[in-house]
Amino acid sequence: MTATVTDGVRFRPGAEAFPESAVHSAPLGYDRQRLSAGAPLPLPASAELVYRLSQCDEVLVSFKEKLGDSLLALAAVAAVRDWFRARLHACPPFRVEGPYAALIARSGLVTGPPAGPPRGRFAVIGDLASVAHRQSDAHVSIVCDPAAPPCFASDARAFPDMPARLYLALERRLGVRLPSEAPFAPVLSTSPNRLVQQLGAAGWFDGLTVAGITATSWPERKDYTAERFVEVAARIADGGAAQVRLLLIGGSADGCVRIDASQAARGVRALRLDGVSADELADVFPHCDLVVGNDTGLTHLAALARNGEGGGPPVVGLYARHAHSKWRTGLPHHHAVATPFSEHMHQGDLCPVRDRIAPDKDGHLDAITPASLAQVCMDLLTGSGQ
Repeated sequence: MTATVTDGVRFRPGAEAFPESAVHSAPLGYDRQRLSAGAPLPLPASAELVYRLSQCDEVLVSFKEKLGDSLLALAAVAAVRDWFRARLHACPPFRVEGPYAALIARSGLVTGPPAGPPRGRFAVIGDLASVAHRQSDAHVSIVCDPAAPPCFASDARAFPDMPARLYLALERRLGVRLPSEAPFAPVLSTSPNRLVQQLGAAGWFDGLTVAGITATSWPERKDYTAERFVEVAARIADGGAAQVRLLLIGGSADGCVRIDASQAARGVRALRLDGVSADELADVFPHCDLVVGNDTGLTHLAALARNGEGGGPPVVGLYARHAHSKWRTGLPHHHAVATPFSEHMHQGDLCPVRDRIAPDKDGHLDAITPASLAQVCMDLLTGSGQ
């Protein structure tokens, strides 16, 4: 159930289903629920894509642009893997290259050795820049463009999240009903590392641990600020009469890692983690009780990173400018707090950048007050906001 937080700002739970009639969507073109996995679609496949892909000896996964876009696009990699298994009952090696190679390997989609010079005919799947780099040598290319796939609808339900868009778009092009069901985002495995062990030994995972993500490539638009997160944590501490351990996840302009602890406010002990790598943070997030972050790649990473039992904390994304439904993983524990402007982008399947829409005053994170966000967090921590 959605809930009004304050002044039109709304909480949108991760498990919420969006009816086809509520959002601007494109018909998928077939009743997906009535088709069994592996069945041909009642739509023509992209013959050249199918022909070339079936001739490939390996698949090269190559992403080097934005972290969040790359992680959400892993659903497209899963679609290609599922197609090989459905069509050929076998799967060529999937190898990975680029700055996110270690993270992508956690998805279980990589089955070959680290990428080196491609051997034989290969397919490349990735973002525009990475595919352009490999295009002259690749037998076939699949570009994961976040602006391209629409919000599809089937069986009276809309599928607005990016992993669903990419998975279903490839299913249509490949002409086969693929086996996966929503949510389509592959999760990332985690394991102990030195930073996790150090934080645990220092007591940062004892009691109630909340992570607040301030790192973003667009701070003037998307930074909720450390000060606001401290106030949110203080209100949580007041409401629960317990100390909150707040991990403030920030970026680093000079590439250096800085870790600094302080008593930030009443009932709040804070630790700034600036410039820590995404690979290490993927292991940190599952040890938290709650993660809150702006609409950025590390928030998506927090939602995808799960411990060995498949568990992990609820994650709340803060959306002021872009559609909250599109820029989420689609996983049931990945929630959103959205401004009215974000709601409008969601309903119309619009993008303020692509469609040149200037946001009004609601298009800023200032509209989400620390008091209202703290209440959402407390509801999730007590289980009443699921």
